[in-house]
Amino acid sequence: MGAPPIRRSRALPCSHPRWFRSPCRGPSRMADLVLCEPIELYNILNQVTKLSRLTEPNYLCLLDVRSKREYDESHVITARRVKKKANEYLIPESVDLECVKYCVVYDNNTSFLEILRHSSDDDVSDESREGPVLGAAIKCGKALTHLTRHPVRILKGGYERFSAMYHFFRTQKIIWMPQELDAFQPYPVEIMPGKIYLGNFRQACDPKIQKDLKIKAHVNVSMETGPFFTGDADKLLHIQIEDSPEDNISPFLRHVCHFVEIHLELGSVILVFSTLGISRSCAAILAYLMHRNEQTLKRSWAYVKKCQNNMCPNQGLVTQLLEWEKIVLGDLVTDIKDLY
Repeated sequence: MGAPPIRRSRALPCSHPRWFRSPCRGPSRMADLVLCEPIELYNILNQVTKLSRLTEPNYLCLLDVRSKREYDESHVITARRVKKKANEYLIPESVDLECVKYCVVYDNNTSFLEILRHSSDDDVSDESREGPVLGAAIKCGKALTHLTRHPVRILKGGYERFSAMYHFFRTQKIIWMPQELDAFQPYPVEIMPGKIYLGNFRQACDPKIQKDLKIKAHVNVSMETGPFFTGDADKLLHIQIEDSPEDNISPFLRHVCHFVEIHLELGSVILVFSTLGISRSCAAILAYLMHRNEQTLKRSWAYVKKCQNNMCPNQGLVTQLLEWEKIVLGDLVTDIKDLY
């Protein structure tokens, strides 16, 4: 059996919706639906090049399938509400899912994909089904899999969990103008949930970010001096090196690991930053993850790259991280070719 039929309306202005039908029968396409942890959506929202990546029209499609009342009360920034008519969902005509890199759907609290096993027949009423009822996000996401080449992400824990973790990303704003997205200031990306963040100098100087993320300590890997924790060696580790292949971070890596470990034991939230947040600070984070998890540079690199898409330590830092791998693991395992 092929994909279920999708009914579309005639060509309409972008402000009008288009139809797509919920799948009715046939095998589920589990490979096309994946759970998205809250930290993953948070980091997707906070990617930046020169501007926030939210300004890119084909970067993120964030869909809210809760009721209109719930959506109007508050929703995740840039989320669009998906309306439902009978057994069909509607999305804005302007959304071209074939071109969208990330499609994330959320309802109130869906946390498991396994409940798809109970959706073999949508003609059977929810009341007559045994086991959990199919969540709205999964119903919608399952329909979307027939419109996109990329996996559809279902936000784990839904809006309830995400808004509890990142209350500062709740909004009542429905329409975002291009200039508003241009002015959007991303937060530092999250490396360890609620414990370690990776950012740039501007973010390290923003008092709202420090308050929202409950930052209690800084690792500053830049020549600039920030306004927080100045003169407090217990809360600020300042490694003054240039972003140059000739500068040496190696003598400071043990100190970085020790400083971060102490603050994690104290329950402090740590922000590691450099001028742009893509080279020196990333090298410090990579060194710490290699030390903490006793893992290769390649594996640590893949993880941080997922959190910070434009991570790019300079060549000198990469060479020093390879030497750090030998210290941590007792041998050089990573091939530098595997990192690019």
